[in-house]
Amino acid sequence: MCGITGWLSYSQQMQAQENTLQRMTDSMARRGPDAQGIWIDGPIGLGHRRLSIIDLEGGKQPMLARQADGKQAAAITYSGEIYNFRELRAELQLRGHRFENRSDTEVVLRAYLEWGENFVDRLNGMYAFAIWDRRQESLLLVRDRMGVKPLYYYPTADGVIFGSEPKALLANPSVPRRVRADGLREILEMVKTPGHAVFHGMYEVLPGEVVRVDRRGLTRRRYWRLEAREHADSLEQTVRHTRDLLEDIVERQIVADVPLCSLLSGGLDSSVITALASKKLLEAGKPNIRSFSVDFRDHGQGFAGDAVRGTPDAPFVRELVARIHSTHGEIILDSAELADPTLRRQVVHALDLPPAYWGDMWPSLYRLFEEVRKHSTVALSGESADEVFGGYRWFHDPEAIEADTFPWLTSVTGKYFDGKTLFDRGLLRQLDMPAFLADSYRQAIAETPMLVGESPVEQRMRELSYLNLTRFVQTLLDRKDRMSMAVGLEVRVPFCDHQLVEYAFNIPWSLKAFDGREKSILRAATRDLLPPSITDRVKSPYPSTQDPAYEHALRQSLAAIMQSQDAPVRPLLDTMHVQETLNRPLGDVSPMYDRMGMELAVGLNTWLTDLDVTLDL
Repeated sequence: MCGITGWLSYSQQMQAQENTLQRMTDSMARRGPDAQGIWIDGPIGLGHRRLSIIDLEGGKQPMLARQADGKQAAAITYSGEIYNFRELRAELQLRGHRFENRSDTEVVLRAYLEWGENFVDRLNGMYAFAIWDRRQESLLLVRDRMGVKPLYYYPTADGVIFGSEPKALLANPSVPRRVRADGLREILEMVKTPGHAVFHGMYEVLPGEVVRVDRRGLTRRRYWRLEAREHADSLEQTVRHTRDLLEDIVERQIVADVPLCSLLSGGLDSSVITALASKKLLEAGKPNIRSFSVDFRDHGQGFAGDAVRGTPDAPFVRELVARIHSTHGEIILDSAELADPTLRRQVVHALDLPPAYWGDMWPSLYRLFEEVRKHSTVALSGESADEVFGGYRWFHDPEAIEADTFPWLTSVTGKYFDGKTLFDRGLLRQLDMPAFLADSYRQAIAETPMLVGESPVEQRMRELSYLNLTRFVQTLLDRKDRMSMAVGLEVRVPFCDHQLVEYAFNIPWSLKAFDGREKSILRAATRDLLPPSITDRVKSPYPSTQDPAYEHALRQSLAAIMQSQDAPVRPLLDTMHVQETLNRPLGDVSPMYDRMGMELAVGLNTWLTDLDVTLDL
């Protein structure tokens, strides 16, 4: 995995901006610690930071391709993995293309020269890249279908500035660090508007989108989106095809020239990926998969189930490891350390935004990935199976299903995603958060593809599936990308393979939940791989610390903010409510989700301070 950036300005020679381009590239050193490169040609400058995964000696970027006559035709700065690059390479060789290295980057570049802009339809993978066509003097910005890899851009009067993360754009003095009301709304609510980048004037390339920039201006085209299709397979055929897809996907995604591992929680999703990876590696005569799990050194009085997490992970992790004999490492985190201001600052700088919504997950992921990176460069994750197969509780909660809003903001789970509790009521009224939520929801529902003749129940469940696959999953993919790439770890998400997503999206709900359980199809398709205890385990999210030491440290950070007259977040808070919260006995944050309010207040203050953000409300 890598970090990419660039600046296209048709009115100037980019050689004069080399220092700025270097700063933009250097800002993403953590995404690509192995090498860096800059390429400048007239009005375009491309930057690249490399994390070497395939063809460690070759594959240096930005990469150029020449025509048969020897003239330079195109250049690319690329981030990601193309899992079908070997098949594409073979086809391109039959068409006369000659390759200088073994990287998938060169395959992407050659595929563009052979098939033009429509080459994106042939790609299978997670990727974000920019191609400069010297013949046409045009730039393409391309993002993978599910938006696993990020790509941001800032249109200018004579071109565009782009990068893998906002920090790369913000390193350019032409990009203001200004956030207006619409950006603050995105921060305060767990609703990600596709294409919105929080910073004013900045955008995110949509999943499955091509952005083209030439002398005439900027145009956008979706090359992929979810479609509603008839599902003709029987239950038995659906289970079999799901298993076949998973076998093929995992086999493709274990390809790497660096150490590979899996992230194992003991839940169904990560256990399926770990078991399949183990199976495929052993069948190929390679060493077994290495797996890693995470836990906390001290849960206070021990683990206690709550409305979201019913069981601890460790016993299930150990049961799978005993079955597949993976080389396993258990990473133990210190709960109090997760609230350390230095670590929180690292998280904010990795994210370019304030973390919220179970805020301890961000620093704990950061620390987990730091430890994993000491042993592996690539990790497989079970992320997104819940969105694909209907695993969350709100898929099965009548209140959430019937609610006229995003299902994760309702019922039992809704209170855990509310970070607004400590913010000034006047500010919230000014932002009109209910109208923002309603508009976002209506937009998502309006674009949901429907199948003629579906029953009202099937239509509604298709809507819920669409909301999760296009809104909720993006927050999780962003979190995983930023926390892993901040330490130079590539995380692959097999459940985001677009062929699997397309197939599962069109499985009728009556089949998808045929036994009344969550993720029924996935359970049936992989039952032979797992111990029964894991196959039948109820969904349990990524662990959150229950140690009072964490809440104590969080309160200290918030109290320090309230004592500082210069803290930029103070004018945004309800000071009386904050003080009431701080005065409660430790462990008695009531309502409990005030902890989310503390998380967001502390994170927002760090973000406003360290990134020198101007709030223009």
